[in-house]
Amino acid sequence: MRQAIMISPGKIELRDIPEPGQLKDDEVLLRIKRIGVCGSDIHVFHGKHPATPYPVVQGHEYSAIVEAVGPKVSRVKPGMRVTARPQLVCGECGPCKRGQYNACQNLKVQGFQAPGVAQDLFVTTEERIVIFPDTMTFEQGAMIEPAAVGAHSTNRTSGLKGKNVVVAGAGTIGNLVAQFALARGAAKVLITDVSDYRLNIAQQCGIGGTLNVKNISFEEGVRSFFGDDGFQVGFEAAGVQSSLDNLMQFVEKGGDVVILGVYSQNPVVNMFYLGEHELNVYGSMMYRHEDYEVAVEMISSGKIITSPLLTSSFPFNKYLDAYKFIDEQGDKSMKIMIDL
Repeated sequence: MRQAIMISPGKIELRDIPEPGQLKDDEVLLRIKRIGVCGSDIHVFHGKHPATPYPVVQGHEYSAIVEAVGPKVSRVKPGMRVTARPQLVCGECGPCKRGQYNACQNLKVQGFQAPGVAQDLFVTTEERIVIFPDTMTFEQGAMIEPAAVGAHSTNRTSGLKGKNVVVAGAGTIGNLVAQFALARGAAKVLITDVSDYRLNIAQQCGIGGTLNVKNISFEEGVRSFFGDDGFQVGFEAAGVQSSLDNLMQFVEKGGDVVILGVYSQNPVVNMFYLGEHELNVYGSMMYRHEDYEVAVEMISSGKIITSPLLTSSFPFNKYLDAYKFIDEQGDKSMKIMIDL
């Protein structure tokens, strides 16, 4: 079967490898249909991801068809449309024992510290499988993983209902965070970026408030959109120092800032605003199983819109071309899919 492996930054090889052998009791064999390329994958491609060794088989947001199941698998049947969480956790550390396994002390993520799904067939375990309905496309199925990031991060605050929200970064993750903030009852949501293209996609997804901080200052744009009410919650989804600075400086005193962007270089946190404004700063790490289930429900019901996010699709044998396209068209692209 085919496999794409990144042997070093910027270099992807296509290989022919044996198909998986006999399944263990709890294992499920998946035939991969679509793979989404995310910002973290691009960090790996550029050699700037802080926790990924090489060589690595990428692919962690995907859709698949169940090909076969192990003897003791009961919930999952061949032919089902599924995806699965890519987290490999120990189950023994403090975070795992209290149910916070997404922050496992020994966490490994498939596609980064463990082999991902960039191959025709892939084996996972039943407990990580998430089923999605036949009414959802394979493209929507591959969007469940990033949508789960939005579901999880918007639950990290002290609550969103009735509050004004700013999301910094209008890429795929920021867009989905903003959509989830609206779905969870935020009063008004403003999403910021430096790309009119991405901000236009946000509007197509129902996010009415957009601000290009390259043209209008953050402070001025926030004042114009929210008026004297300001905003009480900020989400940093850009992985950019200036975005973090703006959120911490201008969020209402006592407000919440959630950081979920991946930084290629560690940012400086302004401790004056953190302390003097008594801010609540939260990290947000991936998701849990229930976040996947919420993502399926919200996408399948049409409450979370994904189709405007899909920019282009590349066949499996053009895997490297997909990365080059993102490098060349980054400011005019959102989600790129690999079609198997």
